[in-house]
Amino acid sequence: PPDGRSLLLAPCLADTPAAQVLERAVLESRVREVEEENRQIRLQLSQSQQGKRGGGLNVLVHVRLSLPLSLQLIHVACVCAGHNASRDVVTLVKSVLFHRRNPLHFHFITDTVANRILSSLFQSWMVPSVQVSFYDADELKSEVSWIPNKHYSGIYGLMKLTLTKALPSHLTKVIVLDTDITFATDIAELWGIFRKFTDKQVIGLVENQSDWYLGNLWKNHKPWPALGRGFNTGVILLYLERLRRIGWEQMWRLTAERELMSMLSTSLADQDIFNAFIKQNPVLVHQLPCFWNVQLSDHTRSEQCYTEVSDLKVIHWNSPKKLRVKNKHVEFFRNLYLTFLEYDGNLLRRELFGCPSQAMQQDGATALEELDEDDQCYDFRRERLTVHRVHLYFLQYEYTPTEDDTDITLVAQLSMDRLQMLEAICKHWEGPISLALYMSDAEAQQFLRYAQASEVLKNRKNVGYHIVYKEGQFYPVNLVRNVALKNANTPYVFLTDVDFLPMYGLYDYLRKSVVQLDMAHTKKALVVPAFETLRYRLSFPKSKAELLSMLDMGTLYTFRYHVWPKGHAPTNYAKWRTATTPYKVEWEPDFEPYVVVRRDCPEYDQRFVGFGWNKVSHIMELDAQEYDLMVLPNAFMIHMPHAPSFDISKFRSSSSYRNCLNTLKDEFHQDLSRKYGSAALKYLTAQRNI
Repeated sequence: PPDGRSLLLAPCLADTPAAQVLERAVLESRVREVEEENRQIRLQLSQSQQGKRGGGLNVLVHVRLSLPLSLQLIHVACVCAGHNASRDVVTLVKSVLFHRRNPLHFHFITDTVANRILSSLFQSWMVPSVQVSFYDADELKSEVSWIPNKHYSGIYGLMKLTLTKALPSHLTKVIVLDTDITFATDIAELWGIFRKFTDKQVIGLVENQSDWYLGNLWKNHKPWPALGRGFNTGVILLYLERLRRIGWEQMWRLTAERELMSMLSTSLADQDIFNAFIKQNPVLVHQLPCFWNVQLSDHTRSEQCYTEVSDLKVIHWNSPKKLRVKNKHVEFFRNLYLTFLEYDGNLLRRELFGCPSQAMQQDGATALEELDEDDQCYDFRRERLTVHRVHLYFLQYEYTPTEDDTDITLVAQLSMDRLQMLEAICKHWEGPISLALYMSDAEAQQFLRYAQASEVLKNRKNVGYHIVYKEGQFYPVNLVRNVALKNANTPYVFLTDVDFLPMYGLYDYLRKSVVQLDMAHTKKALVVPAFETLRYRLSFPKSKAELLSMLDMGTLYTFRYHVWPKGHAPTNYAKWRTATTPYKVEWEPDFEPYVVVRRDCPEYDQRFVGFGWNKVSHIMELDAQEYDLMVLPNAFMIHMPHAPSFDISKFRSSSSYRNCLNTLKDEFHQDLSRKYGSAALKYLTAQRNI
């Protein structure tokens, strides 16, 4: 093509026989259309030339041959840094995926935090026909760190200036979006505007809808230079190929250096520099209709962008007030935003027409097909193949490692009905915590509001909250536990359940025990004895002596002594009453204590879902790996009462549920024997003797 653009085939159409047939059919159809267009053009030109001198027709007609827009790969770039922006960008992505009919390639400029969060999210989301690439923002900081910036976005607010350098050199065009954008239409419509660019235009922008660049907001207000009202950079069409050709990197630098001599700093980050550049080079900008960036900040002209709210294409929440901004249609905009905020992301895994499944999805489909639907445990086996979306570090998280390498993370999992335990646990345990929460998208937002309203939770930054999104009919308890375990950042972990309150001071006591028992060089699992109360209001014991007194009075009990004594009897509570030093206990069938182990311990076996054997199997594997089970004499934890879970109710009421659990137990024993040889035979023997 004359302007250098290459014919772009969607990657989902490549390298399969079916795709090649479809591609050929599309091209042949387009060729026929082009031939007909040429015939009509020649006919019109011939008629217009008749009667003129020369009479003949000597016209060369150039027609661009390109794929239909619906088959083109659309590139989208975002700068995303930190926990909050990583959460915000998911809503943007959902709105884009909801409307799209094209394969997409997202390009994220990220810091370390956002990279970890988003790479895990997209890997587990597995959306068909979506590619994701990450670029290290740290490597780009030197490009913009010399620019003083007063905007709250900090250095990351300047990074869009570097995209010609950051993105691959073969990438010719990209749509650049802020994280506070919501789409109300197919992004392909915006991508199609590139075709309307003149040969000289390199940037597509919507006019700024506030009076900022007019310089009349307050006395002595002096904005950066701009063309008229200026342009807003929340939505940008960047013609990368042309920008590189005109020397964009040098041009924006020269612009910034010149203006900073008088302005001293930017107020609106990259937007100031883009506008100063455009003021000097107005021929390079393509002005987009304002409904492609309806700017919902106070005192904007956004209402003039549409006659009906159905006309708008993109909503930009570019005020620090976000959803609290003033606009007569803000309720409609807020509801649209909340729809995507709480929308079930699993529904966006739908495949695009004409795009074959990716390798991982094909593998999952093959494994599913291999299952026997007549197997009474089919639902259990199917659950094990489910890939759950995971959003790590849903809230702000800060952790500084200790110098002595003895730090311990409390590891637990929970669902919406256990949220009330979080504040109490934070009061009882001052160390780092890793929590995996099994929730729907809507529940995750309820949790966010709960956490932001809690003074206790707001003030604790060393708690990592990891959302595992709901899917399927079972509670994948061990998968959720593993998410919390794998994202602990300390050498040791305390594996517990969220229904338990640790004794006051347990964090410091466990750290001392780790040193005392040489955990760094030996395989040990430190058992924290478990007790329970049936009272919702409990005067929590402040010492072992006080706990023993309450035990004797019947205020407390050893955990589950009345319904499941085998689960904790090997702890040997009688010995614990008088013990002053740690003592070793032997593994027994169905033993499921709560333990402190090194972080590199075995993961939980994910075949066990819902109620039953999820912790028992883990302790069994610790024993198979020759961990010594050591009971701590001055540690305890107390289980608080709660309503029975849905899964325990299913276990109690369904014989097929119990039968499948027994089948899974047998298969686990067989796998243990294959893994650990003759040493694992004792578990099978013990099980048969029960």
